Amino acid sequence: MAKKRKLYDKEEWVKLNGNKQNIRIYTYDKNAPVLLFLHGGPGVCDRHWVLHYQKALADKYTMVLWDQRGSGKSYQYFKTKRADLHVPMYIEDARELIEYLCKKFKKDKVVVFGHSWGTVLGTPLCYKYPEHIAAYIGQGQVVEGEANEAISYQFVMDEATKAGDKKTIKAIKDHPPVKGVYDSHDAMMAQRNGLSKYGGEEWKNRGGMVQTLLIPFLKYDGYKLRHLPKYAFGALYLTDVLWPEVISCNFLRDVPELKMPVLMTIGCHDYNTPFEVAEQWYNGLKAPRKEWVWFEDSAHSPIKEEPEKWGDAVMKFLDSLELK
Repeated sequence: MAKKRKLYDKEEWVKLNGNKQNIRIYTYDKNAPVLLFLHGGPGVCDRHWVLHYQKALADKYTMVLWDQRGSGKSYQYFKTKRADLHVPMYIEDARELIEYLCKKFKKDKVVVFGHSWGTVLGTPLCYKYPEHIAAYIGQGQVVEGEANEAISYQFVMDEATKAGDKKTIKAIKDHPPVKGVYDSHDAMMAQRNGLSKYGGEEWKNRGGMVQTLLIPFLKYDGYKLRHLPKYAFGALYLTDVLWPEVISCNFLRDVPELKMPVLMTIGCHDYNTPFEVAEQWYNGLKAPRKEWVWFEDSAHSPIKEEPEKWGDAVMKFLDSLELK
Protein backbone atom coordinates (compact mmCIF):
# COMPACT_ATOMS: atom_id res chain seq x y z
CA MET A 1 0.00 0.00 0.00
CA ALA A 2 1.32 3.45 -0.95
CA LYS A 3 2.17 5.70 1.94
CA LYS A 4 -0.37 8.50 2.38
CA ARG A 5 1.17 11.90 1.82
CA LYS A 6 0.86 14.53 4.50
CA LEU A 7 -0.29 17.98 3.43
CA TYR A 8 1.49 20.98 4.91
CA ASP A 9 -1.09 23.79 4.83
CA LYS A 10 -0.29 26.67 7.16
CA GLU A 11 -0.89 30.38 7.46
CA GLU A 12 1.87 32.61 8.80
CA TRP A 13 2.27 36.25 9.67
CA VAL A 14 5.52 37.77 8.49
CA LYS A 15 6.82 41.28 9.06
CA LEU A 16 7.93 42.89 5.82
CA ASN A 17 9.47 46.36 6.05
CA GLY A 18 7.82 46.75 9.45
CA ASN A 19 4.35 45.77 8.19
CA LYS A 20 2.66 42.52 9.33
CA GLN A 21 1.42 40.51 6.35
CA ASN A 22 -0.25 37.14 5.85
CA ILE A 23 0.96 34.22 3.74
CA ARG A 24 -0.38 30.72 3.19
CA ILE A 25 2.01 27.85 2.50
CA TYR A 26 0.60 24.79 0.74
CA THR A 27 2.66 21.72 -0.17
CA TYR A 28 3.07 17.97 0.19
CA ASP A 29 6.85 18.35 0.42
CA LYS A 30 8.48 21.18 2.38
CA ASN A 31 11.77 20.38 0.63
CA ALA A 32 10.25 21.08 -2.79
CA PRO A 33 11.09 24.19 -4.87
CA VAL A 34 9.18 27.30 -3.78
CA LEU A 35 6.61 29.15 -5.91
CA LEU A 36 5.59 32.67 -4.83
CA PHE A 37 2.33 34.04 -6.25
CA LEU A 38 1.90 37.83 -6.63
CA HIS A 39 -1.81 38.56 -6.87
CA GLY A 40 -3.57 41.16 -8.98
CA GLY A 41 -5.64 44.21 -8.20
CA PRO A 42 -4.16 46.19 -6.57
CA GLY A 43 -5.70 44.47 -3.57
CA VAL A 44 -7.51 41.60 -5.33
CA CYS A 45 -6.08 38.60 -3.49
CA ASP A 46 -6.33 35.25 -5.23
CA ARG A 47 -5.19 32.46 -2.90
CA HIS A 48 -8.69 30.98 -2.91
CA TRP A 49 -8.93 30.39 -6.63
CA VAL A 50 -5.23 29.66 -7.18
CA LEU A 51 -5.62 26.75 -4.78
CA HIS A 52 -9.05 25.83 -6.15
CA TYR A 53 -7.74 25.46 -9.70
CA GLN A 54 -4.01 24.75 -9.31
CA LYS A 55 -3.42 22.85 -6.08
CA ALA A 56 -1.90 20.01 -8.11
CA LEU A 57 1.26 22.12 -8.20
CA ALA A 58 1.66 21.27 -4.52
CA ASP A 59 2.45 17.66 -5.46
CA LYS A 60 5.92 18.73 -6.57
CA TYR A 61 6.29 22.33 -5.40
CA THR A 62 5.76 24.52 -2.34
CA MET A 63 3.08 27.12 -3.10
CA VAL A 64 3.20 30.43 -1.23
CA LEU A 65 0.13 32.66 -1.44
CA TRP A 66 0.72 36.19 -0.18
CA ASP A 67 -1.85 38.83 0.73
CA GLN A 68 0.15 41.95 -0.02
CA ARG A 69 0.38 45.08 2.12
CA GLY A 70 -3.13 46.47 2.69
CA SER A 71 -4.80 43.53 0.90
CA GLY A 72 -7.13 40.77 2.11
CA LYS A 73 -6.01 39.34 5.43
CA SER A 74 -3.11 41.81 5.49
CA TYR A 75 -5.45 44.81 5.46
CA GLN A 76 -5.17 46.83 8.67
CA TYR A 77 -7.85 49.41 9.38
CA PHE A 78 -6.41 52.93 9.43
CA LYS A 79 -2.84 51.62 9.66
CA THR A 80 -1.99 51.45 5.97
CA LYS A 81 -1.04 55.04 5.22
CA ARG A 82 -0.92 56.48 1.72
CA ALA A 83 2.69 57.53 2.28
CA ASP A 84 3.67 53.84 2.48
CA LEU A 85 1.76 52.78 -0.62
CA HIS A 86 4.04 52.94 -3.63
CA VAL A 87 5.24 50.33 -6.09
CA PRO A 88 8.85 50.48 -4.77
CA MET A 89 7.59 49.67 -1.28
CA TYR A 90 5.70 46.61 -2.56
CA ILE A 91 8.78 45.50 -4.46
CA GLU A 92 10.82 45.78 -1.26
CA ASP A 93 8.14 43.81 0.61
CA ALA A 94 8.44 41.08 -2.04
CA ARG A 95 12.23 41.11 -1.82
CA GLU A 96 12.09 40.64 1.95
CA LEU A 97 9.53 37.87 1.59
CA ILE A 98 11.70 36.05 -0.93
CA GLU A 99 14.68 36.28 1.40
CA TYR A 100 12.52 34.97 4.25
CA LEU A 101 11.31 32.04 2.13
CA CYS A 102 14.84 31.19 0.98
CA LYS A 103 15.97 31.07 4.59
CA LYS A 104 12.91 29.19 5.85
CA PHE A 105 13.05 26.49 3.18
CA LYS A 106 16.85 26.50 2.73
CA LYS A 107 16.70 27.55 -0.91
CA ASP A 108 18.92 29.76 -3.02
CA LYS A 109 16.06 30.87 -5.28
CA VAL A 110 12.27 30.85 -5.68
CA VAL A 111 9.98 31.08 -8.72
CA VAL A 112 7.91 34.26 -9.01
CA PHE A 113 4.42 34.28 -10.54
CA GLY A 114 2.79 37.59 -11.42
CA HIS A 115 -0.82 38.17 -12.42
CA SER A 116 -1.99 41.59 -13.65
CA TRP A 117 -1.03 44.05 -10.86
CA GLY A 118 1.28 41.27 -9.68
CA THR A 119 3.27 41.76 -12.91
CA VAL A 120 3.66 45.46 -12.07
CA LEU A 121 5.58 44.22 -9.03
CA GLY A 122 7.05 41.00 -10.36
CA THR A 123 8.65 42.34 -13.52
CA PRO A 124 10.78 45.07 -11.89
CA LEU A 125 11.39 42.78 -8.90
CA CYS A 126 13.00 40.23 -11.21
CA TYR A 127 14.94 42.96 -13.01
CA LYS A 128 16.25 44.61 -9.84
CA TYR A 129 16.80 41.55 -7.61
CA PRO A 130 17.53 38.54 -9.85
CA GLU A 131 19.89 36.78 -7.45
CA HIS A 132 17.16 34.89 -5.55
CA ILE A 133 14.70 34.35 -8.42
CA ALA A 134 14.85 31.12 -10.41
CA ALA A 135 12.20 32.00 -13.02
CA TYR A 136 9.42 34.46 -13.78
CA ILE A 137 5.94 33.41 -14.95
CA GLY A 138 3.47 36.08 -16.05
CA GLN A 139 -0.17 36.27 -17.05
CA GLY A 140 -2.26 39.36 -17.60
CA GLN A 141 1.13 40.98 -18.17
CA VAL A 142 1.14 44.75 -17.71
CA VAL A 143 3.75 46.46 -19.85
CA GLU A 144 2.91 50.09 -20.61
CA GLY A 145 0.03 51.64 -18.71
CA GLU A 146 -1.07 54.40 -21.06
CA ALA A 147 -1.18 52.12 -24.13
CA ASN A 148 -2.86 49.44 -22.03
CA GLU A 149 -5.82 51.67 -21.16
CA ALA A 150 -6.15 53.23 -24.61
CA ILE A 151 -6.46 49.80 -26.27
CA SER A 152 -8.75 48.46 -23.56
CA TYR A 153 -11.08 51.46 -23.84
CA GLN A 154 -11.22 51.25 -27.64
CA PHE A 155 -12.02 47.54 -27.47
CA VAL A 156 -15.12 48.23 -25.38
CA MET A 157 -16.19 51.10 -27.63
CA ASP A 158 -15.82 48.95 -30.75
CA GLU A 159 -17.68 45.98 -29.27
CA ALA A 160 -20.49 48.14 -27.90
CA THR A 161 -20.85 49.88 -31.27
CA LYS A 162 -21.05 46.54 -33.12
CA ALA A 163 -23.68 45.35 -30.63
CA GLY A 164 -25.71 48.57 -30.76
CA ASP A 165 -25.21 48.86 -27.00
CA LYS A 166 -26.29 52.45 -26.49
CA LYS A 167 -26.13 52.23 -22.70
CA THR A 168 -22.44 51.30 -22.62
CA ILE A 169 -21.58 53.80 -25.35
CA LYS A 170 -23.32 56.61 -23.46
CA ALA A 171 -21.53 55.69 -20.23
CA ILE A 172 -18.01 55.79 -21.66
CA LYS A 173 -18.06 57.84 -24.88
CA ASP A 174 -17.31 61.18 -23.27
CA HIS A 175 -14.95 59.73 -20.66
CA PRO A 176 -11.94 58.18 -22.41
CA PRO A 177 -8.76 57.70 -20.40
CA VAL A 178 -6.31 60.57 -20.70
CA LYS A 179 -2.75 59.28 -20.36
CA GLY A 180 -4.27 56.14 -18.86
CA VAL A 181 -6.42 57.88 -16.25
CA TYR A 182 -10.22 58.12 -16.31
CA ASP A 183 -11.90 61.33 -15.19
CA SER A 184 -13.85 59.55 -12.45
CA HIS A 185 -14.16 56.24 -10.64
CA ASP A 186 -17.60 55.77 -12.24
CA ALA A 187 -16.15 56.19 -15.73
CA MET A 188 -13.50 53.56 -15.07
CA MET A 189 -16.07 51.15 -13.64
CA ALA A 190 -18.33 51.67 -16.67
CA GLN A 191 -15.45 50.74 -18.95
CA ARG A 192 -14.57 47.70 -16.82
CA ASN A 193 -18.20 46.57 -16.82
CA GLY A 194 -18.16 46.78 -20.62
CA LEU A 195 -14.90 44.85 -20.64
CA SER A 196 -16.54 42.03 -18.66
CA LYS A 197 -19.65 42.13 -20.85
CA TYR A 198 -17.71 41.66 -24.08
CA GLY A 199 -15.23 39.03 -22.93
CA GLY A 200 -12.11 41.13 -22.47
CA GLU A 201 -11.90 40.19 -18.78
CA GLU A 202 -13.08 36.57 -18.90
CA TRP A 203 -13.82 35.06 -22.27
CA LYS A 204 -16.56 32.59 -21.32
CA ASN A 205 -17.75 33.69 -17.88
CA ARG A 206 -19.09 37.18 -18.52
CA GLY A 207 -21.12 37.64 -15.37
CA GLY A 208 -19.31 40.67 -14.01
CA MET A 209 -17.83 41.16 -10.55
CA VAL A 210 -20.43 39.11 -8.65
CA GLN A 211 -19.69 35.93 -10.57
CA THR A 212 -15.97 36.48 -11.14
CA LEU A 213 -15.00 37.89 -7.73
CA LEU A 214 -17.67 37.61 -5.03
CA ILE A 215 -18.97 34.08 -5.57
CA PRO A 216 -15.48 32.49 -5.78
CA PHE A 217 -14.45 34.42 -2.65
CA LEU A 218 -17.34 32.94 -0.69
CA LYS A 219 -17.32 29.50 -2.31
CA TYR A 220 -13.65 28.50 -2.48
CA ASP A 221 -11.32 27.67 0.38
CA GLY A 222 -9.12 30.54 1.51
CA TYR A 223 -11.30 33.16 3.15
CA LYS A 224 -14.37 33.34 5.38
CA LEU A 225 -17.31 35.70 5.19
CA ARG A 226 -15.75 37.76 8.00
CA HIS A 227 -12.77 38.51 5.73
CA LEU A 228 -14.94 40.07 3.02
CA PRO A 229 -14.98 43.65 4.44
CA LYS A 230 -11.17 43.75 4.63
CA TYR A 231 -10.92 42.29 1.15
CA ALA A 232 -13.34 44.86 -0.29
CA PHE A 233 -11.93 47.85 1.60
CA GLY A 234 -8.38 46.98 0.65
CA ALA A 235 -9.17 46.50 -3.04
CA LEU A 236 -11.14 49.75 -3.35
CA TYR A 237 -8.62 51.77 -1.34
CA LEU A 238 -5.52 50.44 -3.07
CA THR A 239 -6.94 50.86 -6.56
CA ASP A 240 -7.62 54.50 -5.78
CA VAL A 241 -4.18 55.14 -4.27
CA LEU A 242 -1.98 53.07 -6.57
CA TRP A 243 -3.63 53.50 -9.97
CA PRO A 244 -1.40 56.40 -11.06
CA GLU A 245 1.66 54.20 -10.50
CA VAL A 246 0.09 51.29 -12.40
CA ILE A 247 -0.45 53.59 -15.36
CA SER A 248 3.03 55.09 -15.19
CA CYS A 249 4.87 51.78 -15.62
CA ASN A 250 6.71 51.27 -18.90
CA PHE A 251 8.60 48.00 -19.18
CA LEU A 252 9.30 48.57 -22.87
CA ARG A 253 11.62 51.28 -21.63
CA ASP A 254 12.60 50.11 -18.14
CA VAL A 255 12.88 46.30 -18.32
CA PRO A 256 14.66 45.31 -21.55
CA GLU A 257 16.25 42.21 -20.04
CA LEU A 258 15.69 39.58 -17.35
CA LYS A 259 18.40 37.30 -16.02
CA MET A 260 16.17 34.26 -15.43
CA PRO A 261 13.95 32.01 -17.62
CA VAL A 262 10.61 33.60 -18.49
CA LEU A 263 7.23 32.02 -19.28
CA MET A 264 4.35 34.13 -20.55
CA THR A 265 0.86 32.54 -20.26
CA ILE A 266 -1.39 34.87 -22.23
CA GLY A 267 -5.09 34.79 -23.07
CA CYS A 268 -5.91 35.49 -26.73
CA HIS A 269 -8.88 37.66 -25.68
CA ASP A 270 -7.22 39.69 -22.92
CA TYR A 271 -8.20 43.34 -23.22
CA ASN A 272 -7.78 44.12 -19.54
CA THR A 273 -4.03 44.02 -20.11
CA PRO A 274 -4.03 43.84 -23.92
CA PHE A 275 -2.01 40.95 -25.24
CA GLU A 276 -0.47 42.91 -28.12
CA VAL A 277 1.42 45.21 -25.73
CA ALA A 278 2.72 42.22 -23.78
CA GLU A 279 3.77 40.54 -27.02
CA GLN A 280 5.69 43.65 -28.14
CA TRP A 281 7.65 43.65 -24.88
CA TYR A 282 8.26 39.90 -24.99
CA ASN A 283 9.57 40.00 -28.56
CA GLY A 284 12.25 42.49 -27.58
CA LEU A 285 13.02 41.01 -24.17
CA LYS A 286 16.45 39.51 -23.61
CA ALA A 287 16.44 36.47 -21.32
CA PRO A 288 18.45 33.25 -21.03
CA ARG A 289 15.29 31.42 -22.02
CA LYS A 290 11.78 32.60 -22.78
CA GLU A 291 8.55 30.88 -23.78
CA TRP A 292 5.12 32.16 -24.77
CA VAL A 293 1.97 30.04 -24.47
CA TRP A 294 -1.32 31.24 -25.97
CA PHE A 295 -4.66 30.33 -24.39
CA GLU A 296 -7.35 30.42 -27.06
CA ASP A 297 -10.34 30.29 -24.69
CA SER A 298 -9.04 32.78 -22.13
CA ALA A 299 -8.83 36.50 -21.60
CA HIS A 300 -7.15 37.95 -18.50
CA SER A 301 -6.81 34.83 -16.30
CA PRO A 302 -5.89 31.56 -18.07
CA ILE A 303 -5.01 30.12 -14.65
CA LYS A 304 -8.75 29.74 -13.99
CA GLU A 305 -10.28 30.08 -17.48
CA GLU A 306 -8.29 27.12 -18.87
CA PRO A 307 -6.94 25.67 -15.63
CA GLU A 308 -5.90 22.25 -16.93
CA LYS A 309 -3.99 23.65 -19.92
CA TRP A 310 -2.41 26.39 -17.77
CA GLY A 311 -1.36 23.93 -15.08
CA ASP A 312 0.13 21.57 -17.67
CA ALA A 313 2.08 24.39 -19.36
CA VAL A 314 3.44 25.68 -16.07
CA MET A 315 4.33 22.21 -14.76
CA LYS A 316 6.14 21.37 -18.00
CA PHE A 317 8.11 24.63 -17.80
CA LEU A 318 8.97 24.20 -14.12
CA ASP A 319 9.95 20.57 -14.49
CA SER A 320 12.30 21.47 -17.34
CA LEU A 321 14.18 23.88 -15.07
CA GLU A 322 15.16 21.05 -12.69
CA LEU A 323 14.78 23.32 -9.69
CA LYS A 324 16.11 22.45 -6.26
